[in-house]
Amino acid sequence: MSEFFIELFSEEIPARMQARGADDLARLLGEALAALAPRSVETFYGPRRIALAAEVAGSVPESRSSERGPRRNAPEQALTGFLRKHGAAKGQLREEGDFWVLDKVVPGVDAAALVAAAVPAVLRKFPWPKSMRWGGSSGFTWVRPLRRIVCLLDGAVVPFDLRDGVDDGHGLVSDNLTEGHRFLSPGAFAVTGCTDWAEKLRARHVIVQAAERRALIDAGLASLAAAEGLRIVRDEGLLDEVTGLVEWPVPYLGRIDAAYMDLPAEVMQVSMRVNQRYFALCDANSKAAARFAFIANIPPTDGGAAMVAGNERVLRARFADARHFWDLDRNATLESRVAALDKVTFHAKLGTQGDRVRRIEKLSLYLADHTRAHYIHVRRAARLAKADLSTGMVGEFPELQGVMGGYYALADGEDRAVALAIQDHYSPKGPSDEVPRNQVGLTVALADKIDMLVGFFAIGEKPTGSGDPFALRRAALGVIRIVRERKLRLPLRSVIDRATESIPGTSDVDDVFSFLIERLRVQIRSEGGRYDALNAVLTPGHSDDLLQVLSRFDAISEMLGTEAGENLIAGYRRATKILDAEEKKNGAPFEGEVNERLFVDPSESDLNHQLVDVRSYVNMFLNEREYRLAAGHLARLRQPLDTFFSAVTVNNPEAQLRHNRLLLLSRVRETMHSVADFARIEG
Repeated sequence: MSEFFIELFSEEIPARMQARGADDLARLLGEALAALAPRSVETFYGPRRIALAAEVAGSVPESRSSERGPRRNAPEQALTGFLRKHGAAKGQLREEGDFWVLDKVVPGVDAAALVAAAVPAVLRKFPWPKSMRWGGSSGFTWVRPLRRIVCLLDGAVVPFDLRDGVDDGHGLVSDNLTEGHRFLSPGAFAVTGCTDWAEKLRARHVIVQAAERRALIDAGLASLAAAEGLRIVRDEGLLDEVTGLVEWPVPYLGRIDAAYMDLPAEVMQVSMRVNQRYFALCDANSKAAARFAFIANIPPTDGGAAMVAGNERVLRARFADARHFWDLDRNATLESRVAALDKVTFHAKLGTQGDRVRRIEKLSLYLADHTRAHYIHVRRAARLAKADLSTGMVGEFPELQGVMGGYYALADGEDRAVALAIQDHYSPKGPSDEVPRNQVGLTVALADKIDMLVGFFAIGEKPTGSGDPFALRRAALGVIRIVRERKLRLPLRSVIDRATESIPGTSDVDDVFSFLIERLRVQIRSEGGRYDALNAVLTPGHSDDLLQVLSRFDAISEMLGTEAGENLIAGYRRATKILDAEEKKNGAPFEGEVNERLFVDPSESDLNHQLVDVRSYVNMFLNEREYRLAAGHLARLRQPLDTFFSAVTVNNPEAQLRHNRLLLLSRVRETMHSVADFARIEG
C-alpha cells in the first residue's frame, strides 16, 4: 500500500464549514479513488486548510473479461450496436458456438495517474455551501481563495493542475509546499507526507488536529478559571467555533467592569459570545463572575497585558450598548408592547404576532384544564409571551427572546410564576435544554409549539426529508419531551383539534398527530429503545395520551426482555400462524365461547383456566393503567401454552375438537392483543 496525502491550503475558511468540508473531501475522494481501495482514511481541518491522508493500492492491475454478443446469424444492426456499445471493431470478435464473443483487456494504471486524473474533477465540483471566484476570469471556485495544493504519493508529488479548457484554474498546480502560521511562521516549506506535514506545521505554530486544538482550548480555559476559584460556563458550540478560528490557541482571562455586573447574566453571556467569541465564567454557585475568557491565535510578548486590555476595552463598549437597551426597554411595560404585535407579521398566511398571541392564549386556557395550571397566570403569561419581540435588546440579540420577557415582566411587577413562564415558553430548544420549570410555563410552551405545528401544516409547510425551515421537528420533540418529563396526561387529538379552530385554512388533525408520533419513534430509537415494541402499542385507534402509550411501551419492552416473555412470544407466533392458516380456509375469524365439555386433555383445561384468570387480571390492570402488571400477567400464559402445544394436535381430524382448540387459541390472541399487537414484534 502507498500513502496518499492531500492538503488544500486557502484563505480563512468559516469555522462552521470546516468539518463538513473535510467530510466531503473524504467522501468524494473515496468515490473517485475507489479502484485504489482507500483505507485508514484520516481527515484534518482548520482555519486555513483541509487535508486527508489514506493508504491506497499502488496501482490498478490489468483486468480481462469476455462479453458475449449477438448470435452469429443475428441482424447486422444488432452486431453494430454491440460493437458501438463496447467501442470495438468486428475484427476483435471471435466465434464461440453460435455467438460472437468480445475479449476485453483493460490496461492497468498506476495510482499516481489515477490520482492526477481524478482529483481536479473532485475539486472543481466541491460542494461548499458558499463559494467565491477571485482574480481574472477563471471559473474555478472555492470557499475562500485557494492558494496551494499539496498532493503526494509516497512522498512524491502527483502532478496536475486545475485548468479546464480556456479556464486557467487560477494557475493552481499540485506541489509539496505548504505554509505555517500566518504571523508566527510565515513562508512556504516542503513536506514529504502526512507525518512530516503535521510535525513541521507544529514546529511552525499550527496544530493540525481539530480535536487536539479543542482539548487544549478547553483545558487552558479551565485552568485559568480554576486558578481564580471559578469555572467556565459550558458552551460546546462556542468551543467548536473557536477551535475553527485558531491554529495555535492561547487562552487569556480578562475583567468585566463592575458597573455592568447588574446586567442579566444571559445578556452578558450572549453579548460576549455573539459579538466577540468570549467565554463567560461563574462561581461555585453558578453566579456570573466579573471575568471573561478568550482565545488568541498568538502567544503574548508582554505577558498578554496589551491584548487583555484591548479586549476589556472592546467588551466595555459592547456592554455599554447592552446597558442602553436594558435601561431603555424598561421604560415601557410588556403590556404596553402587546398592541405593537399586531403590526409584526408572523407569516403571510398565518397573520401577525398579535394573531398568534391570541391563538396561544385561547389554547393555553384549554390546556390548563389538563396541566392544572393557574388560569389567571396562564392567561397573563400567554398574553405577554411575545411582547419582548418589540424590545431593543431582543432586536439586537434574537437569542434572548423569552429570556428578556421574563426579566421585564419582573421589572413590571408581574407575578413570578408569569415571568418564569414567559422566560421558559420557548423551551426546550434542543436536546440539552431543560423543559419549562413550572406548570404555567409548560402550558404556554405546549400551546406555542402546537400552534406552530397546526399552523404550518394547515398552509402546507410540512418538513421534507432535507428541509425544516420552521423547525417543526424541534417543536414536535419539545411537545413530546414536556409530556414525558412532566408526566402529563394529555388528549393530544383533542388539543390539536382545538388549535385548528383558530387557524386560517384547514389542518388535518390526524396528519399533525401522526407527525408527533413519528417524532416519538425517532426519540425512542435514539434512546436505544425497541422500535418494534413501540409499534406494538401504536395500533390503529390507539390512545392519543402519549403517557399511556409510553407506559404500555415500557411494560412490553420489560416483558420482552425476560425469558418468559421471549418464550411467550414464540408460543404466540405458533398460535397465530395456525390461526391465520385456518381462518383463511374458514373465510372468517374464530369467534365464540370455548366449550369446556369438549376438552379431552388436561392441558386444554389448564390453558383455559389460566386464560380466564389472566384475562380478568389483565382487564383490571388495563383499566387501572397498570400496564407493567398487565404485561406481567400475560407472561403466565407461557407455560400452559407450551404444554398445550406439546400435548395436543390443534388441527385434530375431528371437526368439533379442532374448532374448539382454535377458539381457545383465538382467545389467547385476543387477550394478548388487549395489551399490544404482538404480531408487530420482530424476530
